[in-house]
Amino acid sequence: MITGKNYVGNRLAGNGTKTYTTFNPLLNIENENEFVEASTEEINEAVFLASDAYIAYNQKSGKEKAAFLNAIADNILALDDTLIQTYCSESGLPEGRAKGERGRTMGQLRAFAALLDEGSWVDATIDTAIPDRSPAPKPDLRKMLVPLGPVVVFGASNFPLAFSTAGGDTAAALAAGCPVIVKSHPMHAGTGELVASAIIKAAEATGMPNGVFSNLNSSGIEVGVQLVKHPQVKAVGFTGSIVGGRALFDLAAQRDEPIPVFAEMGSINPVIILPEALRNRAVELAKTYAGSITVGSGQFCTNPGLLLGIAGESLTQFVQNLSDEIVRIEPSCMLHPKIVGAYEKNKQTAIDQSGLVVAADYGSEVNVNYARQAVVTVEGKTFLENTKLHHEVFGPFSMVVQCKDAAELQEIINNLEGQLTGTIISDTNEIAKYPQVITALQNRVGRIIFNGVPTGVEVCPSMQHGGPYPASTDSRFTAVGTQSIKRWVRPFSFQNWPDDLLPNELKNANPLAINRSVNGKLNSDAI
Repeated sequence: MITGKNYVGNRLAGNGTKTYTTFNPLLNIENENEFVEASTEEINEAVFLASDAYIAYNQKSGKEKAAFLNAIADNILALDDTLIQTYCSESGLPEGRAKGERGRTMGQLRAFAALLDEGSWVDATIDTAIPDRSPAPKPDLRKMLVPLGPVVVFGASNFPLAFSTAGGDTAAALAAGCPVIVKSHPMHAGTGELVASAIIKAAEATGMPNGVFSNLNSSGIEVGVQLVKHPQVKAVGFTGSIVGGRALFDLAAQRDEPIPVFAEMGSINPVIILPEALRNRAVELAKTYAGSITVGSGQFCTNPGLLLGIAGESLTQFVQNLSDEIVRIEPSCMLHPKIVGAYEKNKQTAIDQSGLVVAADYGSEVNVNYARQAVVTVEGKTFLENTKLHHEVFGPFSMVVQCKDAAELQEIINNLEGQLTGTIISDTNEIAKYPQVITALQNRVGRIIFNGVPTGVEVCPSMQHGGPYPASTDSRFTAVGTQSIKRWVRPFSFQNWPDDLLPNELKNANPLAINRSVNGKLNSDAI
């Protein structure tokens, strides 16, 4: 049942004075439930509970934490149709998408549980003492990863489950040993509360300390600002706009004790279509990319917003094919009227730029809150000179840049801001003729794709979902997959520490039987 209150630890609280509702963009009406924004007192209580819980939570074994994460997944599934219907009513997204995202959310939780159950993720490294080494004795040093402390996670608008309350950031932080306070996204507060109830129920059933998780409602920026500024908060996770992510980053840097903000802030995901591929597969590629541009109303952070090719008859034909294909696709509902408004405004701003040509713009009538997809073209020289054309238009929009030659193509790539992905479309062996283009692209993105589409992010250890700024605030880390746990930990060393006082991960006997680097050799043996 949705109460509209905040979870301050395991306590439902609603002492604030500001209330708000969510919105059903498909029906274009407000939803019935009213939500209470967290008060300053509730924010402080949640953070202090998390700070206290941090000590107790880290006394739990990896297997106990794994049981907690698995219980969260079980409880999310048990919410059944109530969760799915609430998700759809607050997002306008279809039931199939809701169920798919629920499956991904549960899969992420179970993947982290398996990581904890095995235990080697802590990167235990041991260099044993050499007391008679000359000219100076060598101390015994043992290092492993330890959690940072309480983490604030901001729910994402475009993924009400997989990047929100129990999404990747929360799952990774809890796995790392960090209590989590979620700043629930106002567009899907009901979905957030239901998932929060599943987490609280799992925490209580598995004996986790009160305060290991809290969920706070917020209709604006005030709650988030207070959380980021709070001295007991040690890190922040965010998925959203460049403006929002950068604001949080700056707030965190201005604290007396600056803290890391791991923000994934969107991307235009350049796609380079090489000439032979264009000549041979223009029709096929146009159909594929019309689908990729419009899937989910273009509301994926990996939407292909920039297509790059070398000017000529083949590229002209591709633009025509893409334009024909994209207007055949029925428009779909966007997440919220504000997002539709921003899309239309940003699309128009791009179209108004000098030198831009509209190749396709869905002209038929659409339902309210539905997006009209568009494709535009521009010459490479104009694109280089006007950086406004480099900005993301969040929605089903893509720009085709017609470069005069490979040198201009490379120059454009070199002048792009950091991106989450880059894609190369090539025929057999064609890619070998463009090594400098490939190197340039590699320097601007976090993931490079060959003959595919950027939409669709596989959740696995090898996935890199992050890239040079402003795609993310720290390109060394991923926001997807089990390696994302590395954001919420720091390396810590013990020197000449008594064996019986060491964590089990570093003891001579290796009671957890994990893989460790011992004097430069990786094994699971006792010392």
